[in-house]
Order: sequence, then structure tokens, then C-alpha cells
Amino acid sequence: MDLVDGNYELREIQKLQGHTDRVWSIAWNPASGTGDIPPVFASCSGDKTVRIWEQSPSSRFWDCKAVLEETHTRTVRSCAWSPSGKLLATASFDATTAVWENIGGDFECVSTLEGHENEVKSVSWNASGSLLATCSRDKAVWIWEVMPGNEFECVSVLQGHKQDVKMVKWHPTMDILFSCSYDNTIKVWAEDGEGDWCCVQTLSEPNSGHTSTVWALSFNAEGDKMVTCSDDLTLKIWETDIGRMVSGDVRTPWTHVCTLSGYHDRTIFSVDWSREGIIASGAADDAIRFFVESKDGLVNGPTYKLLLKSEKAHDMDINSVQWGPGIFRVLPTNRRNYSIQPLYT
Repeated sequence: MDLVDGNYELREIQKLQGHTDRVWSIAWNPASGTGDIPPVFASCSGDKTVRIWEQSPSSRFWDCKAVLEETHTRTVRSCAWSPSGKLLATASFDATTAVWENIGGDFECVSTLEGHENEVKSVSWNASGSLLATCSRDKAVWIWEVMPGNEFECVSVLQGHKQDVKMVKWHPTMDILFSCSYDNTIKVWAEDGEGDWCCVQTLSEPNSGHTSTVWALSFNAEGDKMVTCSDDLTLKIWETDIGRMVSGDVRTPWTHVCTLSGYHDRTIFSVDWSREGIIASGAADDAIRFFVESKDGLVNGPTYKLLLKSEKAHDMDINSVQWGPGIFRVLPTNRRNYSIQPLYT
């Protein structure tokens, strides 16, 4: 697909309201949006609830199908579906992570993970659904192993960040974990030969890293490139030798490719890389930007160009952007004035 030469427009299709406080994060159910299964995503909020949204096959409009409440006692900051789409993990400022199971259309909290000292900021499943990672303001990253009967066992507590850890995310195909932090760094974690988890690389300012808080990261479909976003108002592209990594070298380094700057004028909170190769970013300037790899300048390595922009996609900060599953390019975004907008490009 030739994205650079295409003509695109951004069109709002619906505004979803229901949350009574800022919406922090959204997550698509990966088992939805294919075949006869309608697309489904979850949203979480400062109102202590999680909402499940489903698109009607007939009207194409989105409706709230469930409200998950009375479990978390403070803001729900992050949510993530297991690869099978059967479990939903939610991370909260109450220092717990809840795991929900869809049982006959009703969501039940089947496990509550405790251990972090304070606010849990992010949660992420690995590609097989056998591991769950959480991170917190306590500067720690926890890795949990999924056990029979919806039990979860902490297999490692990773210490290394010097400040609040904003996000954790697993590599799309391998059991390698990435975390980004208020300490301006991205850390790469993997198991060593003895089964212990350790930091195998730190991406920081000395190796062309960010100069302020790193808020989020995302991978391309192949898993050989990564994009990060920051309070320093930039997006950075990183790459690795995926063949070497797949062969078993977990210490395969990630190197800086290029920096995208001058596109947002306030903190960039969220970034997501679509399967088709479009990078979406959302920021505190209320704007969404879309970037694609350019065919120009390949002699000196890949470069990226602005594909599309929306200056006032929301009335306030855009906290999360996430590409949807299936053939439609649906991008729900969330903001602090309590609504979610699925957007088509």
C-alpha cells in the first residue's frame, strides 16, 4: 500500500459519552472486528470505571455494552485485553490491577493483583498471554505469570528506573519488555540464561534519546521498529536487527533512526503504529498527527513525513490514540472532557 502518495481525510464518526471524569486510556479487543464478531474496545477513566463499547453491525454506531465498576477505588489509568480477548486487565491508582473475564456476556473480576506501593500506571500482556506486566509510580515494573484458575504469580520485580514508570509494553512477537519513565529513559528487559529478568539496554539522552519524560511507545507490525513520544515534544524512531533478536540474542541493540520534531507544541502523551505503517500521535495541544515512512532520503536511512493532521481533534488533552482491528482504519481517541471519538482515516 502506497501511503505517502494517497489522499486522506480525517472524519469523526461518533462521540461516545458516559464517563463522568477524564478518560485516560482505551484498548481494542484483539479477538473482535473480524468475521462476524463486531469490533469491541474498552475505555477507563478517572470515574473509577471501565466501559465496554461495541459497534452495531447494522447501524455501525457504537454503544456501551457494560460498565465495570465497584472494584477500583481510584482512577483506572490503563486497560489491556489478553491476546485471546477473554481477559481484560485494568490498572488503577488504588495500587491494584484487576483482571476481568467475560462470562456469558457479563464481566466478572476474577483476580486482583496487589504489590505495588502506589499508583499502577500501565498494564500489558505478552504475545502468548502467558505473562502480564505492570508498572507504577513506585519506580518498579512487575512481571506476573498467568497460572491455572485465573491465578497470577509475580515472577520478577524489576528495579532500574529512577522515577515514575509511565508505560510498559511487550514486544509484539517476543518476550522482551519495554518500559518508559519520568526519568527520560526507555528500558529494555529480558530473561538471561538463568531465567532471571534484567535490563539489557537503556535508551537515554546520551544515545540520542529523549530529554524529558517518555510517555508511550509502540511497534510496527514487523517488530523491528519502535516509536516513542515525550514531554520534549518529539517522536523518536528506533530500529533493531529483528533476525538477530529472533535467533535468541535478547541483547540485540535498538538504535536511533530519526527524530520528528515541530509537529506538536505541548506534551505528546500517546503514539500508536498501525499495521499498515501509519504512526498516530496525540498530545496536550488537542491535536492528532499521522506520519508515514518517506521514500526520500533512504541513502541516509529512513525518514518520516506528515501524512495528515487534525488541529482540534478534541477540546482538551488527547491522552490515548489506538488503531482498531480489521480492515477499517478506525482510530478511537480519548480526552479529558469525558468522551471518546472513533475516527476514520
